[in-house]
Amino acid sequence: MVKRGMCAGALSMVCTLALAQAVPPAGGLPSEMPAKFTPTHAGYDYDKRDVMIPMRDGVKLHAVVIVRKGLTGAPIIMDRTPYNSDKRTHLEESAHATSIVRPPYAELIDAGYILVLEDVRGKYKSEGDYVMNRPLRGPLNPTAVDHATDTYDTIDWLVKNVPESNGRVGLIGVSYDGFTVTQGLVDPHPALKAAVPINPMIDGWMGDDWFHHGAFRQEMLSYVYAQQATRSNEEDWPTYARDDYDTFLRAGSAGALARSLGMDQLGFWTKLEQHQAYDDWWQEQAVDRILAKRPLTVPTLWVDSLWDQEDIYGAPAAYAATEPKDAGNDRNFLVIGPWRHGGSMTNDGAHLGAIDFGADTGAYFRKHILLPFLDAHLKTGAPAADIAPVTAFETGTNEWRRLSAWPPRDATPRNLYLHADFSANFDKPGPAKAFDEFVSDPAKPVPYRIRPDLPMYVEGSTWGRWLVDDQRPFSDRTDVLTYVSEPLSEPLHVAGRPQVDLFASTSGTDADWVVKLIDVYPDEYYPNPELGGYQLAVAMDIFRGRYREDLHHPHPLKAKAPLEYRFGLPTANHVFLPGHRVMVQIQSSWFPLYDRNPQTFVASIFDAPPSAYQKAVHRVYASSDLPSHIELPVVR
Repeated sequence: MVKRGMCAGALSMVCTLALAQAVPPAGGLPSEMPAKFTPTHAGYDYDKRDVMIPMRDGVKLHAVVIVRKGLTGAPIIMDRTPYNSDKRTHLEESAHATSIVRPPYAELIDAGYILVLEDVRGKYKSEGDYVMNRPLRGPLNPTAVDHATDTYDTIDWLVKNVPESNGRVGLIGVSYDGFTVTQGLVDPHPALKAAVPINPMIDGWMGDDWFHHGAFRQEMLSYVYAQQATRSNEEDWPTYARDDYDTFLRAGSAGALARSLGMDQLGFWTKLEQHQAYDDWWQEQAVDRILAKRPLTVPTLWVDSLWDQEDIYGAPAAYAATEPKDAGNDRNFLVIGPWRHGGSMTNDGAHLGAIDFGADTGAYFRKHILLPFLDAHLKTGAPAADIAPVTAFETGTNEWRRLSAWPPRDATPRNLYLHADFSANFDKPGPAKAFDEFVSDPAKPVPYRIRPDLPMYVEGSTWGRWLVDDQRPFSDRTDVLTYVSEPLSEPLHVAGRPQVDLFASTSGTDADWVVKLIDVYPDEYYPNPELGGYQLAVAMDIFRGRYREDLHHPHPLKAKAPLEYRFGLPTANHVFLPGHRVMVQIQSSWFPLYDRNPQTFVASIFDAPPSAYQKAVHRVYASSDLPSHIELPVVR
């Protein structure tokens, strides 16, 4: 028994010792992970190079270079972006280059292009300071660098350090990236042989992101917030209601909302506050004005979207500014398509909202226009591209048209007059003084799209297609005037920018005027019964009344006096088919896309106090001496 007890004790000591040895030493077990894992990428069909490219001031910009293995003598296509080059070149981990980027860029890789995406100065992995739409060197930018020099320096580095290249570079990009393309056209590098600005930001006051004819696009506050709060867009825009209509209405003014969110810390917001009129600050950085003064040396393909919810002004304006310099009609090209913002570079070009175009118009553009254009200018020995100076999709008939100019040379102005019986036709009103009126109440502004108005980029938002929303929910509001023609007996083709000539008055001292040109479908529409009676917006825009006399300086309106307002609507290329009707809607708010006009003149609408927001009676006149109308560019 003693031996058994001793054995038991000895076994206990052995167990205790074993347990003690099982306890990890200080610091734990050695890690099974390396300090830095280096993938072999064996079997990948491409090389992906993460590079830092030096600029002339010593700042280095981050770029991702994707080269198919075995490629030699290949052209480079580059996109300079503030939206994270790493993310755009890593949609997933894959051994195939065409799987790590969006389909349009996969198509270019398949076509034998070296793809480069670069973070602009100050964003994501690029060094330096970020400035929204950094102005060119000069009065607004006293430094030695801008997007033009950064593009030049990047191209210079690429042609010297990417041995697979043939020494030719093209620029491409949508929206902000389209803006950076235009900057590369200023004093361009000799290796830059082609440029494709798609829906570029050209003039932020006249009709692109920030203002439209002086009315502030306050829905863009969320973009400014995310873009400038941090280098990597890590700060999300806070939401206070599911419906932005409620969020902005409760805030009062755009300035009050911005200040409540701390946006006075953001440099670009403070500039917007300081430059609400079309002053020198806006005019000196308007890209169409800049390019109009410079030689046209790089073949450029401008791409415009007819229903672009963000930059609907830019491409046609820049094309018009540069076209007079294209004496040979072989360097300046324009494409007009039935797309939303960036829709030409997606795979959903067959339709937009409820409107069907019969085929994938984006795929057509990329295959038959974009790729031939790039090949002709970037590939060694490639044949000339069979591309018309202007290629325009004609909505209504759903046909592509090859044109020699834009607007078409056979487009002539024809006035569509408004009449006091709420009709619209091409007959000038009689001499009797006539008008229609409505009460505009800032407390109940007209929504710009069917509510709920979800924040721009949240899941389920219809932001990308609101311009083709059915306008019927607004046409019967008492604060919207609606004029409509008889059913057409023959097609009416509108091609170009309709011009508004509105005679109107207000009982207040300021007012906004929203004008919509609309195609009303037949009550019963056999090709698609769901579109029976549909009201499709063809061209719509807003004008802030305080800039009627002078875009550079606001002036109060004379109360109750009929005044003339002239402004252009966005570019259209639409056929109103027989049986359809032409409608014009007029209102004085478009909320919350645009901030509310208090209808009482104040120095800064951003800072308008609650007491300034007052109801006003607005009148639209329709007589021979005050003939409100829209001048339509009609192709006969």
